[in-house]
Amino acid sequence: MKANISEETRQDAMKIARATQKPGQTKEQTRLIAQGIEKGIAEYKKQQKAKSRERDKVRKQQLRARTQINATVEDEPTQDISTNPSRLPWILLALSWAGFITLYLLQH
Repeated sequence: MKANISEETRQDAMKIARATQKPGQTKEQTRLIAQGIEKGIAEYKKQQKAKSRERDKVRKQQLRARTQINATVEDEPTQDISTNPSRLPWILLALSWAGFITLYLLQH
């Protein structure tokens, strides 16, 4: 377990142990307190890493969901665009026939 704990963490734990040291406390007792603090700091860091990984998983899932929604939304307008031009030629055809008939009736 000691190999996983960084030197900075050990120094921080020793500072905390010395700061809370009581009169008459031996160096061995202070060292044991520092080891307990090291374990606590290591456990805290481990929990924070696990929480961070979980947050990243949730964030990535939300990002995937958003991209899927965006892809679906982007596909829909292209379908709408393709249906609207099919109406346009029919409207133009009807208007041109109405114009031809009107022109024919005005000339005769």
